[in-house]
Amino acid sequence: MAQESSHRVVVIVDENSNPFELGCATEVFGLRRPELGRDLYDFRLCSPEPQVVMRDGFFTLTGVAGLDAAEEADTLIVPNRPDVEVPRRPAVLDAVRRAHARGARLIGLCSGAFTLAEAGVLDGRRATAHWQWAPAFRLRFPAVHLETDVLFVDDGDILTAAGSAAALDLGLHVVRRDHGAEVANTVSRRLVFAAHRAGGQRQFVERPVPDLPDESLAPVLAWAQGRLDSPLTVPDLAIRAAVSAATLHRRFRAQLGTTPLAWLTGERLTLACRLIERGEARFDVVARRTGLGTATNLRALMRRELGLTPSAYRRRFGPIAAEGH
Repeated sequence: MAQESSHRVVVIVDENSNPFELGCATEVFGLRRPELGRDLYDFRLCSPEPQVVMRDGFFTLTGVAGLDAAEEADTLIVPNRPDVEVPRRPAVLDAVRRAHARGARLIGLCSGAFTLAEAGVLDGRRATAHWQWAPAFRLRFPAVHLETDVLFVDDGDILTAAGSAAALDLGLHVVRRDHGAEVANTVSRRLVFAAHRAGGQRQFVERPVPDLPDESLAPVLAWAQGRLDSPLTVPDLAIRAAVSAATLHRRFRAQLGTTPLAWLTGERLTLACRLIERGEARFDVVARRTGLGTATNLRALMRRELGLTPSAYRRRFGPIAAEGH
C-alpha cells in the first residue's frame, strides 16, 4: 500500500473554470502512485459553491469541498477561466491572499495568472499567461512583470504556466522541485509526456507539425540521448541530422522552441540529477558520465538551473533522503 503524503495540494474550482487545466492538475498531483510506493501529494478540490458549472456548461461538479479547504493547502492552485474580464469572487481572492500570507505556494495555470494578479499577490513579481491574454493582462496589471514567450515562470513561492500543455510542464517541474528528477521522470512516463521542457522555452512554435517527415528531430534526439557521455557538440548533431548547423538551429527553434545547445545541456543536467538520486556520490564521475566534463562545471550548472549544489541536491533527493519518505 502506498504511503500517504503530508503535502496538501488544493485546487480552487470556480464557475466557468477550464476542465483541461483541472485535468492536468489532477493527473500530476492527484493520482495515487503505487509504482513509487508512496503518494506524492494529498490532493483535493474546493469551491465557493456546492455545485460548480464548468466552462461553457460542459458539465457540473458536485460534492466538492467548501472553500475552507483552501486554508489547509501547502500548495494552492487558483481558478483559471476564459472570461478574464469578469472579476473573481471576493471570497476566492481572500482565500488566495490568506494562503499567500501564511506562506503557501501558489500556482496559476493559463488565465489563473489573472486570479493571482487580481488578488494583488503578483505586484512586482514575474509571471506568465497564455500569449493571447497578454495585452489585456498588461493593461489591467501593469505592476506585474509578464513574460509572454515562455512556457512557465517559477518565481519561488508563486508559479504560473502559459496554459494548455504548459500546465503539464509546470506540474512536472513542481514534482521535480519537490521530489527530484527520477520521480518526475516516473510521473512523466505514466503521463506519456516529455519529462522535461524548460520553462524558458517558447509558448508556441512556428511549425508544430513538420511539413516533411524527414524534418522530424526525433531520430537525432534519440541518438544524442543515448550518447550523453560523449563529447557531443552542435556540429555533431547537425552531421547526424544531415543538415547544416544553421538549419539544425532553425528546426530546434521551430519544433522545440529552444536551441540545440540548450537542449543538450538540459538533457545532461537531467541525467546528472538522476545519477545522484540513484546514489552516485562521486561528482566527477557524474560529470563525466553526463558529458558535463568536470565537477566544477556540474556544480555551476546545477547552481544556475536548480539553485542547488550537487551536495545539496544529494541531501534532498539522494537515497538516504528517499528512505526518509
